[in-house]
Amino acid sequence: METVQANFSAKDVMALRQKTGLGMMDCKKALGACDGDMAAAEEWLRAKLKGKMDKRTERPAAEGRIGIVIDGSSAAIVELRTETDFTARNDQFVAAVGDIAQAALTLTAGPVAASEQIDKLVDTIRITTGENASFARGEKIEGGAFGSYVHHNGKKAALLQIEGHADKEVLTGVCMHIVAHVPPPIAIDENDVPAETIDRIKTEALQAAKESGKPDEIAAKIAEGKVRKYLQQTTLLNQMYIKDPSGKTPVKSLLPQGVTIKRFVRYVVGID
Repeated sequence: METVQANFSAKDVMALRQKTGLGMMDCKKALGACDGDMAAAEEWLRAKLKGKMDKRTERPAAEGRIGIVIDGSSAAIVELRTETDFTARNDQFVAAVGDIAQAALTLTAGPVAASEQIDKLVDTIRITTGENASFARGEKIEGGAFGSYVHHNGKKAALLQIEGHADKEVLTGVCMHIVAHVPPPIAIDENDVPAETIDRIKTEALQAAKESGKPDEIAAKIAEGKVRKYLQQTTLLNQMYIKDPSGKTPVKSLLPQGVTIKRFVRYVVGID
């Protein structure tokens, strides 16, 4: 076996390169500085190169990818951002998003704050790609069952939490709807819309109808119609399912009896 130094071999250098994605010379230097200790060399590289990468954090990171992991009655959705679409499509970046989603799954339910493990994964991406990468956001949800959909480019995704049982195909279809429908749903149904929002829409419609000379009775019907239209356009269960070409099937009709949507989360890269 070819020996680079007495305390490590060329095979060790290659192994460190494969693990970190860094150049041979950097890996050789790290092993030399750490007396051939692989774990110490990896940390040496991280510390050495992280300082260099910290200077690049002011660069905009508008590209990225979304990842979702479901494990039994727990699920997590995360977004990792970087500077270029080229890096966002890189296999290493895609794998890192999955690892970050797995890390988020170990945290408490609710919005995900970057843990030490997540920070370490992000640092690795920044070091190996030379780009400014950042953990943008995440959410962990517990309880019930889940459906999910991540668009093929990783830039749009939805996570759906239900109570009850529905086929995976149905849940995936609903998640695709959440991602693709324009306008996107902002609530599950009318009960999920703030009362002040409904009151505002009704009041504005009523006032406009009266100002146009409509009798009170007609104005009231117009206002109610405005509210119905708003709910149909913006609430998930009342929207017309995008995969139905007739445009006459509301999403709520897809769900088996007894199934309740508890929550949905929709992410688009770069749009909070």
